[in-house]
Amino acid sequence: MPRSHYEKITTPDGDFDAFCAVPETTPAPAVLVLQEVFGINDNIRGLTEQLAEAGYLALAPDVFWRVEPRFERKDESGLADGMAHVQQLDFDLVPGDLTAVMAHALAMPECNGRIGAVGFCLGGTLAYLFAGTARVDGRGPDAVVSYYGSAINGMLDLAPRLECPVLFHYGAQDPYIPAEQIDEVEQAFSGRSDVVLHRYEAGHAFSNWDAPTFFDERAARTAWPRTLDFLEKHLR
Repeated sequence: MPRSHYEKITTPDGDFDAFCAVPETTPAPAVLVLQEVFGINDNIRGLTEQLAEAGYLALAPDVFWRVEPRFERKDESGLADGMAHVQQLDFDLVPGDLTAVMAHALAMPECNGRIGAVGFCLGGTLAYLFAGTARVDGRGPDAVVSYYGSAINGMLDLAPRLECPVLFHYGAQDPYIPAEQIDEVEQAFSGRSDVVLHRYEAGHAFSNWDAPTFFDERAARTAWPRTLDFLEKHLR
């Protein structure tokens, strides 16, 4: 079983926490787990621990720390609170925070020097942002997985800066991400053999087992092994 605790991440304007799960065997590749609007909740901690069980040093940073440290909501009842926090999130500061987490993870003795990220919902957008902006000693992440990031099609000018392999998961019936926006993302990376995009007969947040109106077990059970295979290929 993986061991879990909170790591303290230091930035120029303050410290914040990252939930961390350590695999049985180290050093190992590191994976950042980037949160939904519900914060670092049971779902995100569970996914972080699943990655550790798969052999990764997994860290889920508290992205909302400037708004409300350790904010978490369990399910759909917390959606309004989470969306209000997104409105207060300073997207100009987030890349620096994610870079700080990357640097911290790479410096941990449990990390073998390889690093990636998996993000969900808000975190799906942040995973894309992480791939395009996070650089430590001149190198970026080695692989990134993005689940239904709704703002990505508005950030496609960043696409040429994504230097690592990327896996995108989208729900074909996502009310928040129209099919034409998914098409735009697919077209932006059409010349990249190391970028894969999958669509599922599901809606938004289909991976979140704590949110019954969103969760789609069939889609989640298909996407997660694809995620693990992708990380295995590019981080091992």
